[in-house]
Amino acid sequence: MTSDSDQVLSQEDVDHFLQHGWVKLTNCFTKADSDRICSSVWTRLGMSPDDKTTWHTERINMPSHSTYSAAEFAPKAWTAICELLGGEERIAGFNRTWNDGLIVNLGTPEGEGKKVEGYDLKGWHVDGDFFVHFLDSPEQGLLVIPLFTEIKKDGGGTMICPDAIPFIAKHLHDHPEGVSPRMTPRAQNPTMSPEPDLRFYNQLASTFPASSFVEATGNVGDVYLLHPLMLHSASNNMLRIPRIITNPPVSLNAPFNFDRADESEYSVVERKTLKALGKDRLDGWKIQGTRDSVVPERLRKQNAMKEEELRRLEEIRKKAAVSVTEIEFSKPGVMESFT
Repeated sequence: MTSDSDQVLSQEDVDHFLQHGWVKLTNCFTKADSDRICSSVWTRLGMSPDDKTTWHTERINMPSHSTYSAAEFAPKAWTAICELLGGEERIAGFNRTWNDGLIVNLGTPEGEGKKVEGYDLKGWHVDGDFFVHFLDSPEQGLLVIPLFTEIKKDGGGTMICPDAIPFIAKHLHDHPEGVSPRMTPRAQNPTMSPEPDLRFYNQLASTFPASSFVEATGNVGDVYLLHPLMLHSASNNMLRIPRIITNPPVSLNAPFNFDRADESEYSVVERKTLKALGKDRLDGWKIQGTRDSVVPERLRKQNAMKEEELRRLEEIRKKAAVSVTEIEFSKPGVMESFT
């Protein structure tokens, strides 16, 4: 745990997270750092930033080539992550890095200038397409959204629905046997489905008024930290200004614990889950199924995308007569590999 003098989150921040399930941090990394991560994005995409006719896909979840330490790249955000989860010792050692698996929202000609309310979006989901979900699942301890471009209102920022957290929490509480990543019975785990079934989430989002939705806007270097059960969706980029974020997961060493003998040991995230359920603790609640993994179709698509990206990057290197071993980064340690 951090000392009071080292803490990033104020009591106001904690209270906001307990009320709304999210908190926004500013100036967590610099534009220069962002530019370094995004330097090859247009080559990787095979598009031109100056020619919208080449923007053939609205949203792209790019594969990762490089990883870097979250604590070194964005120490303010990392400290806050630790504070929300009850201390760095609770975070899995294999999940302390971010990567250049960029998520790009370019909008569409049809959607340019068109306002789409949150309840009309069709991409609603809770993260974690790679495991069977339980209320206490440790695989997704927190949802993190670093902003690598400025995101203005209606500029395609991630749309979140804080009011849906109690409904997701109750669904998981009432299904201790576990459910699929789409909240359907676990027998329906979409291991090879080309298109994810988001009906559960989209139906839930459609029941809320416009005031229930928040768009994640901000400046380069801002980071949103959200409860793992936060319902969220890509939004329509009506401005068609390229929007780039990432979505690094944070996993825990052990499942969330909602039945602690010492209530001071509850993390802020655990306290928010209990608050969403209207409980002080879950006396005796236990999962009644095995913690299984799921292989999402997303991985196959990203592997194919990665091969194409590597081909484009190699073509650029050959044209410039520069080998990958000769490329230097001005900030050692930020980019660890080019595999």
